[in-house]
Amino acid sequence: MNLSLPAIALAAILGLLGIGFYGLLISRNLIKVIVALQITVKGVLVAFVAAGSLRGQVDTAQSLAVTVIVADTIVAVVALALAVQVRRCFGTLDIKNLSNLRR
Repeated sequence: MNLSLPAIALAAILGLLGIGFYGLLISRNLIKVIVALQITVKGVLVAFVAAGSLRGQVDTAQSLAVTVIVADTIVAVVALALAVQVRRCFGTLDIKNLSNLRR
């Protein structure tokens, strides 16, 4: 069985997106939702690089991927800091319980 690079990239993209969306749909824990979003973004990054490779513009795709990684890391750190503060204030990370709170 001979797999080409685009086929492997497509399998990786679909796998990462599938795992990320599954985590978003199943999990109610705020930290697990953040991790699932990170996995989904990594699948999109693989898609960027694969599309750039197929069009012959690998440098542009890689620079876009690095930019997204930096921005995504900042968003993840802020989201995790907010999750820690939510846990300290309300005592739970369950999204369903947090949506019913009134303060």
